[in-house]
Amino acid sequence: MSETAGCVVFDVGELVVGPSEGDGPLEIREDAAIAAVDGEVVAVGSSEDVTREYPPENAETAIDAEGRAVVPGFVDPHTHAVFAGDRSDEFEAKLRGKTYQEILEEGGGILRTVRATREASDERLLANCRGHLETMLAHGTTTVEVKSGYGLDTETELRLLEAVDRADDAQPVDLVATFMGAHAVPEEQDAEGYVDAVVEDQLPAVADQGIARFCDVFCEEGVFDVEQSRRVLEAGAEYGLRPKVHAEEFTRLGGTQLAADLEAASADHLLFATEDDVDALVDAGVVPVLLPGTAFGLGEEYADARTFLEAGAPVALATDFNPNCHSRSMGFTQTLGAVEMGMTPAEALLAATHDAALALDLEDGTGTLREGASADAVVLEASSYVHVAYRFDTSAVDTVLKAGEVVHG
Repeated sequence: MSETAGCVVFDVGELVVGPSEGDGPLEIREDAAIAAVDGEVVAVGSSEDVTREYPPENAETAIDAEGRAVVPGFVDPHTHAVFAGDRSDEFEAKLRGKTYQEILEEGGGILRTVRATREASDERLLANCRGHLETMLAHGTTTVEVKSGYGLDTETELRLLEAVDRADDAQPVDLVATFMGAHAVPEEQDAEGYVDAVVEDQLPAVADQGIARFCDVFCEEGVFDVEQSRRVLEAGAEYGLRPKVHAEEFTRLGGTQLAADLEAASADHLLFATEDDVDALVDAGVVPVLLPGTAFGLGEEYADARTFLEAGAPVALATDFNPNCHSRSMGFTQTLGAVEMGMTPAEALLAATHDAALALDLEDGTGTLREGASADAVVLEASSYVHVAYRFDTSAVDTVLKAGEVVHG
Protein backbone atom coordinates (compact mmCIF):
# COMPACT_ATOMS: atom_id res chain seq x y z
CA MET A 1 0.00 0.00 0.00
CA SER A 2 1.40 3.39 -0.99
CA GLU A 3 1.52 6.44 1.24
CA THR A 4 1.45 10.16 0.48
CA ALA A 5 4.51 12.20 1.42
CA GLY A 6 5.02 15.91 1.55
CA CYS A 7 8.44 15.47 0.00
CA VAL A 8 10.33 12.67 -1.75
CA VAL A 9 13.94 12.93 -2.93
CA PHE A 10 14.81 9.90 -5.03
CA ASP A 11 17.48 8.49 -7.35
CA VAL A 12 20.15 9.79 -4.95
CA GLY A 13 23.56 8.53 -6.01
CA GLU A 14 25.07 9.06 -2.56
CA LEU A 15 22.91 9.82 0.49
CA VAL A 16 24.71 10.91 3.65
CA VAL A 17 22.39 9.94 6.49
CA GLY A 18 24.53 10.92 9.47
CA PRO A 19 27.06 9.36 11.85
CA SER A 20 27.48 5.65 11.34
CA GLU A 21 26.47 3.03 13.86
CA GLY A 22 29.26 0.84 12.49
CA ASP A 23 32.90 1.34 11.59
CA GLY A 24 32.84 4.56 9.61
CA PRO A 25 32.18 8.17 10.60
CA LEU A 26 29.32 8.56 8.14
CA GLU A 27 26.47 6.30 7.06
CA ILE A 28 26.32 6.61 3.29
CA ARG A 29 23.71 4.89 1.12
CA GLU A 30 23.87 4.54 -2.63
CA ASP A 31 20.93 4.56 -5.05
CA ALA A 32 18.85 5.91 -2.18
CA ALA A 33 15.83 8.06 -1.38
CA ILE A 34 14.19 9.82 1.55
CA ALA A 35 10.56 10.72 2.16
CA ALA A 36 9.16 13.30 4.56
CA VAL A 37 5.71 13.87 6.02
CA ASP A 38 4.89 17.12 7.83
CA GLY A 39 8.52 18.16 7.48
CA GLU A 40 9.91 15.07 9.20
CA VAL A 41 11.88 12.23 7.61
CA VAL A 42 9.71 9.10 7.64
CA ALA A 43 11.62 6.81 5.30
CA VAL A 44 15.26 6.32 4.35
CA GLY A 45 16.29 3.49 2.06
CA SER A 46 16.82 2.33 -1.47
CA SER A 47 15.23 4.47 -4.14
CA GLU A 48 13.11 1.50 -5.23
CA ASP A 49 11.77 0.76 -1.76
CA VAL A 50 11.07 4.35 -0.71
CA THR A 51 9.37 5.34 -3.96
CA ARG A 52 7.24 2.20 -3.85
CA GLU A 53 5.91 3.19 -0.44
CA TYR A 54 5.86 6.94 -1.14
CA PRO A 55 5.33 7.44 -4.90
CA PRO A 56 6.88 10.70 -6.11
CA GLU A 57 3.83 11.44 -8.24
CA ASN A 58 1.73 11.63 -5.08
CA ALA A 59 4.10 13.93 -3.19
CA GLU A 60 3.68 17.67 -2.85
CA THR A 61 7.39 18.04 -3.66
CA ALA A 62 9.31 15.42 -5.64
CA ILE A 63 12.97 15.85 -6.53
CA ASP A 64 14.76 13.51 -8.90
CA ALA A 65 18.37 13.80 -7.77
CA GLU A 66 19.50 12.13 -11.00
CA GLY A 67 22.37 10.36 -9.28
CA ARG A 68 23.65 13.38 -7.39
CA ALA A 69 24.62 13.41 -3.71
CA VAL A 70 22.34 14.56 -0.88
CA VAL A 71 23.66 15.60 2.53
CA PRO A 72 22.07 16.96 5.72
CA GLY A 73 21.61 20.72 5.93
CA PHE A 74 24.68 22.35 7.45
CA VAL A 75 24.59 23.57 11.05
CA ASP A 76 26.68 26.66 11.84
CA PRO A 77 27.18 26.69 15.64
CA HIS A 78 29.13 29.94 16.03
CA THR A 79 28.29 33.25 14.31
CA HIS A 80 27.94 36.94 15.16
CA ALA A 81 25.51 37.56 12.32
CA VAL A 82 23.63 40.57 13.73
CA PHE A 83 25.54 43.85 13.53
CA ALA A 84 25.89 47.07 11.57
CA GLY A 85 28.81 48.81 9.90
CA ASP A 86 31.75 47.77 7.73
CA ARG A 87 35.36 46.96 8.61
CA SER A 88 36.84 46.04 5.24
CA ASP A 89 39.53 48.70 5.73
CA GLU A 90 40.73 46.79 8.80
CA PHE A 91 41.26 43.75 6.59
CA GLU A 92 43.59 45.90 4.51
CA ALA A 93 45.32 47.16 7.67
CA LYS A 94 45.95 43.59 8.80
CA LEU A 95 47.53 42.85 5.43
CA ARG A 96 49.90 45.76 6.09
CA GLY A 97 50.95 44.14 9.37
CA LYS A 98 48.66 45.51 12.08
CA THR A 99 47.52 42.96 14.63
CA TYR A 100 43.97 42.39 15.85
CA GLN A 101 44.94 43.76 19.27
CA GLU A 102 46.54 46.89 17.79
CA ILE A 103 43.42 47.65 15.76
CA LEU A 104 41.30 47.17 18.88
CA GLU A 105 43.53 49.52 20.93
CA GLU A 106 43.11 52.21 18.25
CA GLY A 107 39.33 52.12 18.60
CA GLY A 108 38.68 49.69 15.80
CA GLY A 109 37.64 46.07 15.94
CA ILE A 110 34.68 45.10 18.07
CA LEU A 111 34.31 48.59 19.57
CA ARG A 112 33.96 50.14 16.13
CA THR A 113 31.18 47.70 15.29
CA VAL A 114 29.56 48.47 18.64
CA ARG A 115 29.36 52.16 17.77
CA ALA A 116 27.79 51.43 14.39
CA THR A 117 25.38 48.89 15.85
CA ARG A 118 24.17 51.21 18.61
CA GLU A 119 23.38 53.83 15.97
CA ALA A 120 21.53 51.43 13.64
CA SER A 121 17.75 51.16 13.64
CA ASP A 122 15.96 47.95 14.57
CA GLU A 123 14.89 47.55 10.96
CA ARG A 124 18.46 47.94 9.70
CA LEU A 125 19.73 45.31 12.13
CA LEU A 126 16.97 42.92 11.05
CA ALA A 127 17.61 43.55 7.36
CA ASN A 128 21.35 43.01 7.77
CA CYS A 129 20.81 39.75 9.63
CA ARG A 130 18.31 38.47 7.08
CA GLY A 131 20.67 39.27 4.24
CA HIS A 132 23.45 37.24 5.83
CA LEU A 133 21.10 34.35 6.49
CA GLU A 134 19.93 34.35 2.87
CA THR A 135 23.54 33.90 1.77
CA MET A 136 24.12 31.15 4.33
CA LEU A 137 21.03 29.33 3.15
CA ALA A 138 22.19 29.48 -0.46
CA HIS A 139 25.38 27.76 0.70
CA GLY A 140 23.42 24.94 2.36
CA THR A 141 23.15 26.10 5.97
CA THR A 142 19.77 25.41 7.56
CA THR A 143 20.50 26.00 11.28
CA VAL A 144 22.57 28.90 12.64
CA GLU A 145 23.61 30.08 16.10
CA VAL A 146 23.66 33.88 16.35
CA LYS A 147 25.30 35.78 19.20
CA SER A 148 24.58 39.24 20.49
CA GLY A 149 27.61 41.19 21.73
CA TYR A 150 27.83 44.31 19.59
CA GLY A 151 25.72 46.37 21.97
CA LEU A 152 27.61 46.18 25.26
CA ASP A 153 24.71 47.84 27.05
CA THR A 154 21.39 46.46 28.16
CA GLU A 155 19.24 48.29 25.61
CA THR A 156 21.28 47.35 22.55
CA GLU A 157 21.92 43.77 23.63
CA LEU A 158 18.15 43.30 23.97
CA ARG A 159 17.64 44.90 20.56
CA LEU A 160 20.11 42.48 19.01
CA LEU A 161 18.42 39.44 20.54
CA GLU A 162 15.06 40.77 19.38
CA ALA A 163 16.45 41.09 15.85
CA VAL A 164 17.54 37.44 16.02
CA ASP A 165 14.08 36.42 17.20
CA ARG A 166 12.37 38.39 14.42
CA ALA A 167 14.75 36.99 11.82
CA ASP A 168 14.01 33.47 13.05
CA ASP A 169 10.32 34.05 12.27
CA ALA A 170 10.91 35.82 8.97
CA GLN A 171 12.97 33.32 6.97
CA PRO A 172 13.57 29.54 6.73
CA VAL A 173 16.85 29.10 8.62
CA ASP A 174 16.41 27.96 12.23
CA LEU A 175 18.20 30.33 14.61
CA VAL A 176 19.62 29.65 18.06
CA ALA A 177 20.27 32.81 20.08
CA THR A 178 23.25 33.31 22.40
CA PHE A 179 23.67 36.26 24.76
CA MET A 180 27.23 37.56 24.62
CA GLY A 181 27.20 40.85 26.46
CA ALA A 182 30.72 39.95 27.65
CA HIS A 183 32.17 40.24 24.14
CA ALA A 184 34.42 43.23 24.84
CA VAL A 185 34.90 45.97 27.41
CA PRO A 186 33.08 49.14 26.31
CA GLU A 187 35.05 52.35 26.01
CA GLU A 188 33.20 53.98 28.91
CA GLN A 189 33.99 51.25 31.51
CA ASP A 190 36.72 49.03 32.91
CA ALA A 191 36.47 45.24 32.79
CA GLU A 192 35.46 44.72 36.40
CA GLY A 193 32.80 47.41 36.33
CA TYR A 194 31.45 46.11 33.05
CA VAL A 195 31.20 42.56 34.41
CA ASP A 196 29.09 44.02 37.22
CA ALA A 197 26.80 45.55 34.60
CA VAL A 198 26.52 42.29 32.65
CA VAL A 199 25.69 40.28 35.76
CA GLU A 200 23.47 42.77 37.55
CA ASP A 201 21.70 44.55 34.68
CA GLN A 202 22.00 42.76 31.34
CA LEU A 203 21.48 39.15 32.39
CA PRO A 204 18.24 39.74 34.32
CA ALA A 205 16.82 41.70 31.38
CA VAL A 206 17.91 39.01 28.89
CA ALA A 207 16.34 36.31 31.04
CA ASP A 208 13.07 38.25 31.17
CA GLN A 209 13.12 38.59 27.39
CA GLY A 210 13.32 34.78 27.08
CA ILE A 211 15.04 34.58 23.69
CA ALA A 212 18.62 33.45 24.42
CA ARG A 213 19.50 29.80 25.10
CA PHE A 214 23.21 30.26 25.84
CA CYS A 215 25.55 32.72 27.54
CA ASP A 216 28.99 33.22 26.00
CA VAL A 217 32.09 35.18 27.09
CA PHE A 218 35.35 36.22 25.43
CA CYS A 219 37.86 34.76 27.88
CA GLU A 220 41.04 36.33 26.55
CA GLU A 221 44.02 38.40 27.65
CA GLY A 222 43.03 42.06 27.63
CA VAL A 223 39.31 41.27 27.59
CA PHE A 224 37.90 39.09 30.40
CA ASP A 225 40.09 36.96 32.63
CA VAL A 226 39.13 33.52 33.87
CA GLU A 227 37.50 34.67 37.10
CA GLN A 228 35.54 37.44 35.38
CA SER A 229 34.44 34.94 32.74
CA ARG A 230 33.42 32.45 35.41
CA ARG A 231 31.33 35.08 37.15
CA VAL A 232 29.44 35.91 33.95
CA LEU A 233 28.83 32.28 33.00
CA GLU A 234 27.76 31.19 36.47
CA ALA A 235 25.35 34.12 36.65
CA GLY A 236 23.99 33.17 33.24
CA ALA A 237 23.53 29.58 34.36
CA GLU A 238 21.41 30.77 37.27
CA TYR A 239 19.03 32.21 34.67
CA GLY A 240 18.99 28.96 32.70
CA LEU A 241 21.49 29.99 30.01
CA ARG A 242 23.99 27.21 29.35
CA PRO A 243 27.62 28.38 29.13
CA LYS A 244 29.75 28.69 26.02
CA VAL A 245 33.31 30.02 26.03
CA HIS A 246 35.51 31.82 23.49
CA ALA A 247 38.72 30.15 24.66
CA GLU A 248 42.43 30.08 23.82
CA GLU A 249 42.09 32.15 20.64
CA PHE A 250 45.18 34.38 20.95
CA THR A 251 46.79 33.04 24.14
CA ARG A 252 46.31 30.14 26.51
CA LEU A 253 44.52 31.87 29.39
CA GLY A 254 42.50 29.00 30.87
CA GLY A 255 39.14 29.34 29.15
CA THR A 256 39.14 25.70 28.09
CA GLN A 257 39.56 24.48 31.65
CA LEU A 258 36.80 26.89 32.69
CA ALA A 259 34.50 25.43 30.04
CA ALA A 260 35.25 21.94 31.36
CA ASP A 261 34.68 23.00 34.98
CA LEU A 262 31.28 24.46 34.10
CA GLU A 263 30.37 21.60 31.71
CA ALA A 264 29.72 24.16 29.01
CA ALA A 265 27.96 23.26 25.78
CA SER A 266 31.08 24.18 23.84
CA ALA A 267 34.50 25.75 23.94
CA ASP A 268 35.26 27.67 20.75
CA HIS A 269 38.42 28.73 18.83
CA LEU A 270 41.03 26.70 20.81
CA LEU A 271 44.04 27.66 18.70
CA PHE A 272 46.29 27.52 21.76
CA ALA A 273 44.64 24.60 23.57
CA THR A 274 47.02 21.97 24.98
CA GLU A 275 46.61 18.20 25.22
CA ASP A 276 45.56 18.67 28.86
CA ASP A 277 42.85 21.06 27.66
CA VAL A 278 41.70 18.53 25.07
CA ASP A 279 41.47 15.80 27.71
CA ALA A 280 39.52 18.11 30.03
CA LEU A 281 36.94 18.87 27.34
CA VAL A 282 36.52 15.21 26.44
CA ASP A 283 36.14 14.19 30.08
CA ALA A 284 33.55 16.93 30.67
CA GLY A 285 31.59 16.27 27.47
CA VAL A 286 32.22 19.77 26.11
CA VAL A 287 32.10 20.06 22.32
CA PRO A 288 35.16 21.75 20.77
CA VAL A 289 34.10 24.19 18.04
CA LEU A 290 36.90 25.01 15.63
CA LEU A 291 36.78 28.12 13.46
CA PRO A 292 39.30 27.84 10.63
CA GLY A 293 37.94 30.91 8.84
CA THR A 294 39.18 33.08 11.72
CA ALA A 295 42.72 31.72 11.44
CA PHE A 296 42.54 32.13 7.65
CA GLY A 297 41.42 35.76 7.90
CA LEU A 298 43.97 36.65 10.57
CA GLY A 299 46.83 34.73 8.97
CA GLU A 300 47.28 32.74 12.20
CA GLU A 301 48.02 29.11 12.93
CA TYR A 302 45.04 26.76 12.86
CA ALA A 303 43.59 24.77 15.74
CA ASP A 304 44.83 21.18 15.97
CA ALA A 305 41.78 19.23 14.83
CA ARG A 306 43.57 15.88 14.76
CA THR A 307 44.42 16.00 18.47
CA PHE A 308 40.75 16.56 19.30
CA LEU A 309 39.58 13.84 16.92
CA GLU A 310 42.10 11.29 18.15
CA ALA A 311 41.01 12.01 21.72
CA GLY A 312 37.46 11.06 20.74
CA ALA A 313 35.93 14.54 20.82
CA PRO A 314 32.91 15.30 18.59
CA VAL A 315 34.64 18.17 16.78
CA ALA A 316 32.37 20.86 15.34
CA LEU A 317 33.19 23.37 12.63
CA ALA A 318 31.69 26.86 12.32
CA THR A 319 32.17 29.95 10.17
CA ASP A 320 32.56 32.48 13.03
CA PHE A 321 30.92 34.92 10.62
CA ASN A 322 31.48 38.46 11.91
CA PRO A 323 32.94 41.74 10.59
CA ASN A 324 36.44 40.38 11.25
CA CYS A 325 35.77 37.01 9.59
CA HIS A 326 33.52 37.70 6.64
CA SER A 327 32.72 34.13 5.61
CA ARG A 328 29.16 32.80 5.48
CA SER A 329 29.96 29.52 3.74
CA MET A 330 30.06 26.27 5.69
CA GLY A 331 31.37 24.68 2.50
CA PHE A 332 34.49 26.85 2.56
CA THR A 333 34.79 26.17 6.28
CA GLN A 334 34.91 22.46 5.47
CA THR A 335 37.56 23.11 2.81
CA LEU A 336 39.73 24.83 5.41
CA GLY A 337 39.09 22.02 7.88
CA ALA A 338 40.35 19.52 5.32
CA VAL A 339 43.23 21.47 3.78
CA GLU A 340 44.54 23.35 6.81
CA MET A 341 43.53 21.19 9.78
CA GLY A 342 44.06 17.72 8.37
CA MET A 343 40.45 16.57 8.51
CA THR A 344 39.07 14.16 5.94
CA PRO A 345 36.10 15.42 3.90
CA ALA A 346 33.93 12.95 5.85
CA GLU A 347 35.18 14.30 9.21
CA ALA A 348 34.62 17.86 8.04
CA LEU A 349 31.07 17.10 6.90
CA LEU A 350 30.26 15.37 10.19
CA ALA A 351 31.70 18.38 12.02
CA ALA A 352 29.46 20.72 9.99
CA THR A 353 26.26 18.75 10.57
CA HIS A 354 25.63 16.28 13.41
CA ASP A 355 28.53 17.33 15.66
CA ALA A 356 27.82 21.01 15.09
CA ALA A 357 24.28 20.35 16.31
CA LEU A 358 25.70 18.81 19.50
CA ALA A 359 27.44 22.13 20.22
CA LEU A 360 23.95 23.70 20.30
CA ASP A 361 22.39 20.97 22.46
CA LEU A 362 20.30 19.88 19.47
CA GLU A 363 19.92 16.14 19.94
CA ASP A 364 16.68 15.80 17.96
CA GLY A 365 18.33 14.53 14.80
CA THR A 366 19.38 17.96 13.58
CA GLY A 367 22.33 17.53 11.25
CA THR A 368 21.20 14.09 10.09
CA LEU A 369 18.67 12.63 7.67
CA ARG A 370 17.58 9.79 9.94
CA GLU A 371 13.94 8.90 10.41
CA GLY A 372 12.39 11.34 12.87
CA ALA A 373 14.72 14.21 11.99
CA SER A 374 13.60 17.39 10.29
CA ALA A 375 13.95 16.96 6.53
CA ASP A 376 16.70 19.60 6.19
CA ALA A 377 18.65 18.44 3.15
CA VAL A 378 21.05 19.72 0.53
CA VAL A 379 21.09 18.34 -3.01
CA LEU A 380 24.56 18.86 -4.45
CA GLU A 381 25.59 19.58 -8.00
CA ALA A 382 27.90 16.56 -7.80
CA SER A 383 27.78 12.82 -7.27
CA SER A 384 29.72 12.78 -3.97
CA TYR A 385 29.70 14.69 -0.68
CA VAL A 386 33.47 15.10 -1.14
CA HIS A 387 32.68 17.97 -3.51
CA VAL A 388 31.55 20.11 -0.55
CA ALA A 389 35.16 20.47 0.61
CA TYR A 390 36.75 19.82 -2.78
CA ARG A 391 34.96 22.55 -4.73
CA PHE A 392 36.11 25.77 -3.07
CA ASP A 393 35.82 28.11 -6.05
CA THR A 394 32.02 28.00 -6.03
CA SER A 395 29.35 26.37 -3.90
CA ALA A 396 28.54 22.72 -4.60
CA VAL A 397 24.93 23.33 -3.48
CA ASP A 398 22.11 22.98 -6.00
CA THR A 399 18.88 22.75 -3.95
CA VAL A 400 18.19 23.28 -0.24
CA LEU A 401 15.20 21.84 1.61
CA LYS A 402 14.04 22.97 5.03
CA ALA A 403 11.54 20.69 6.76
CA GLY A 404 10.86 19.09 3.40
CA GLU A 405 10.19 22.32 1.51
CA VAL A 406 12.43 23.77 -1.20
CA VAL A 407 13.81 27.03 0.16
CA HIS A 408 16.66 27.54 -2.31
CA GLY A 409 17.28 26.35 -5.85
